Amino acid sequence: MVYFAGFLLLGLLLLVLLSIIFGFTKVLFRRLLVMIPLVIGITIISFGAMQAAPGDYLDTLKANPQIKEGTIETLRKQFGLIENPDFADYVKMYGKWLWNAVHGNFGFSFTYKIPVFDLIGQYVYYTFILSLWSLIFSWLIAIPLGIFIATHRNSLWDRVINFLAFGGISLPSFFLALLALVFAQKTGWFPVGGATSVNYAQLPWFSRIVNTGWHLFLPVMVLGIGGVAGLMRQMRGNLLDVLEENYILAARARGLAEKRVIYKHAVRNAINPLVTLFGYSLSGLLAGAALVENVMAWPGLGSLLLQSITTRDVYVAMGAFVMGAILLILGNLIADILLLFTDPRIKVQ
Repeated sequence: MVYFAGFLLLGLLLLVLLSIIFGFTKVLFRRLLVMIPLVIGITIISFGAMQAAPGDYLDTLKANPQIKEGTIETLRKQFGLIENPDFADYVKMYGKWLWNAVHGNFGFSFTYKIPVFDLIGQYVYYTFILSLWSLIFSWLIAIPLGIFIATHRNSLWDRVINFLAFGGISLPSFFLALLALVFAQKTGWFPVGGATSVNYAQLPWFSRIVNTGWHLFLPVMVLGIGGVAGLMRQMRGNLLDVLEENYILAARARGLAEKRVIYKHAVRNAINPLVTLFGYSLSGLLAGAALVENVMAWPGLGSLLLQSITTRDVYVAMGAFVMGAILLILGNLIADILLLFTDPRIKVQ
């Protein structure tokens, strides 16, 4: 968790530096201030939903005849759990959790018997790299393909790629994950389950990177295919609309080369709406990653969240909700900043 927190801090410092250099410091700090009540609101809803479900983690221990009733009551007091709580109890438990969370204490995991902050750090890193590489894969493939089929409208390539795109959009990520598992098991080309091999600790640093990348390949492909299909269709539609604008017709009339008209004038304006959707693309990746992680046994935040909800490990679930919300909000913030770079005419308020 220390490395991941350091990475986020470094990224935040970079955003602050860029905001000072390019003169949108007020926008950055205003958005960061908005994050505070937004995250608190998300925690209130999440805490209420978790507590509204009947029972708690200690109810699962009552079925074990080796655990005495006195032991359960002792654990209930130790973890601050209240049997049959009323509204005032909910407010009291949430206030205590929020106060501790502000001070870096997200509670204690009932299942893993370690602090939640340390546990989340072990899982959020793998969700982060899975979502990041899936996003990079989607954009690197989708944008050139979208430009290509837009400039070859109604050709055979356009029809074939659009057909494949509709297939990629229609197939849910968990079904693609199942197909990837079958493919990996039949061929033996890719590892199934986990983020590293058993002998990972004995490998040199470069081999560790390769080993993690090899385990990451299939989950990234599965998660990125849906993003490629959607982004490509959007890029195609945006570029076709821009190519009908009067300034494009004027540029062609002045005798500019077709490649210069497309790549210098048309593509830059067509890609702006996609930059706006960057933050929402990140949220979709986080939601899809939860399914892919559970199907493909990837040790990420989504699999941890599902397990914590199933076992009623409320503090782990709350930590996972908070971390997912922070990643989503930062994604939208980065999207706004990228939009300022791609189109100077836009003023973010």
